[in-house]
Amino acid sequence: MPREKKVEHYDVVIIGGGAAGLTAGIYAGRARLKTLLIEKALVGGLATYTNEIENYPGFPNTPKGEEITNLMKEQAKKMGVTFKLTDVKSVDLLGDEKVVETFRNKYIAKSVILATGSKNRITNAENEEKFLFDKGISFCATCDAAANTDKTVVVIGSGDAAIEEGMFLTKFAKKVIVSVMHHEGKMDCNEIAKEAALKNPKMEFIWDTTVARFEGDDYLEKVVLKNIKTGEEIPVPCDNCFEFIGYIPNTDIIKDQVRLTGHGYIITNEKMESNIPGVFAAGDVRDKWLRQVSTAVGDGAIAGYAAEKYIAESEIFHEVIMQKEKPGLTFIYNAVDAGSREFLLEIEKIQNHFEGRVIVNRVDIYKSSGIADRLNVSAFPALVLTRQGKVIERIIGTIDSKKLNDKLDKICAECHEFNS
Repeated sequence: MPREKKVEHYDVVIIGGGAAGLTAGIYAGRARLKTLLIEKALVGGLATYTNEIENYPGFPNTPKGEEITNLMKEQAKKMGVTFKLTDVKSVDLLGDEKVVETFRNKYIAKSVILATGSKNRITNAENEEKFLFDKGISFCATCDAAANTDKTVVVIGSGDAAIEEGMFLTKFAKKVIVSVMHHEGKMDCNEIAKEAALKNPKMEFIWDTTVARFEGDDYLEKVVLKNIKTGEEIPVPCDNCFEFIGYIPNTDIIKDQVRLTGHGYIITNEKMESNIPGVFAAGDVRDKWLRQVSTAVGDGAIAGYAAEKYIAESEIFHEVIMQKEKPGLTFIYNAVDAGSREFLLEIEKIQNHFEGRVIVNRVDIYKSSGIADRLNVSAFPALVLTRQGKVIERIIGTIDSKKLNDKLDKICAECHEFNS
């Protein structure tokens, strides 16, 4: 008989413990939200494997990635974040309560932040695993270029990332040898990058090749390429190899629920909101232009803040706006709109007139339209009338105070008769 899973409740569950997830945890924890962070492998994510990070603001002494992420972890713990080192088996994100299940536990949350990251696509050539991460095979020129000053490096790939990163490497390395699987002159990058690369005196191209295997003792010493037309093996001695053949986002467990791009990345808006209310995404798993530790931190900060606002708005919506005790009047406005501000005086008069009989709320959408979205209001100013926890009317645009008072008088009379 299967063992019954232990159920725990949280405000926020963060899946993924890289820079994005840790930052989201710091923000959520600081907001006094009960927060759980689940990481299946190594807290800190791929950044922990980076030998030196030269471009992370505030750390001029080129720290190791692990040093930065360890500080993030300690800060998150200080903010009260709970850590669980386990694998997420399934999620159900579509309801108001989000369910995240591991092998032994079921976690129920008001909000979920997906920070599952992505993994570098690798060649799967012989001996590759032996040299991954600080053993000679790298995936980030921005991170590791300086460590290859005056060295010979191999670049695998010919897309925009491969060629642009390869050209960046030429600022440091003495030679950059690029393995291209296409015939001479054909690349997968844009024409401008291609032309610049072909003119770069430090770049050398070996056409019609893929990787056969990697060789070396404790550290990579040679990349053996194979000509896909002739079968000839071409040994290329080098100090380091950079692979730029794409990424694979870690979205398997959510692909049937969250909207993804054709390549499997989570689609979000600038608030890190996915297509599912209360579900946010941050870091490398998100569809974005630049994937760096610093941009992951930015994503995580926004996601953590957005989750806090979502939970707060949820409580206001259910407990205040949609209360069932009395008729409700909610005025939705934008504080920067002069007309909306002026009508606040009328709302105050209405509140005074119906004191004790109508619950009057004011919702400013200047910073967040969350409550307005829940009320299906997209134009402002607007009034929403509720009764017994249900919307009975929406009034958009021009508002006639007399007609509004008459409506409320009628609703109050009906409620009085009903209660009598």
